[in-house]
Amino acid sequence: MSFQSTPWQTVGPYYRIGLEPLYHTQIAPADAKGERITITGTVYDGLGQPVSDAVLELWQADADGIYDHAEDPRRDAHDPALHGWGRVPTDEDGRFSFTTIKPGRVPGLKGVAQAPHIVALVFMRGLLKAAPTRIYFSDEGSNSEDGILALVPEARRGTLIAAQTAPGQYVWNVKMQGEGETVFFSY
Repeated sequence: MSFQSTPWQTVGPYYRIGLEPLYHTQIAPADAKGERITITGTVYDGLGQPVSDAVLELWQADADGIYDHAEDPRRDAHDPALHGWGRVPTDEDGRFSFTTIKPGRVPGLKGVAQAPHIVALVFMRGLLKAAPTRIYFSDEGSNSEDGILALVPEARRGTLIAAQTAPGQYVWNVKMQGEGETVFFSY
């Protein structure tokens, strides 16, 4: 008996075929309130090679920090134009791009607001389940107040922070393993 994972026990590469109709790279439509942003990047495997069949699933709050979720007590005030969800594939060179609005601060630990962030789940070949992480923004002073980001060793926090390259433009790369590995969270 073998206890090694086989292709049908991982989330990829075959899942991509079923997800293609569900790709949603424009998370915020033009009428959504807030600062429009574009995030681009590349997903790399443990050998530093681009991953051509990865998918990022993204979740975020609206510009006021309210989720479109039944358990958010402020949901009635949520921007109806923003669902706050997307599913973005990588291309043959491992690159991805999506457009949204910068989310607002959401309630956090002990009532302290979290810094604006987007939750990302990375799906790719060889994973037994999605790898959850977050995307923060380099131009946010509130990063220093974020209780979740503070749990990450300072030397690794940069792996969660998208670098602003121009107004409304950010770059954030995902490294699945090795030097500079992106911080992933348990769930």
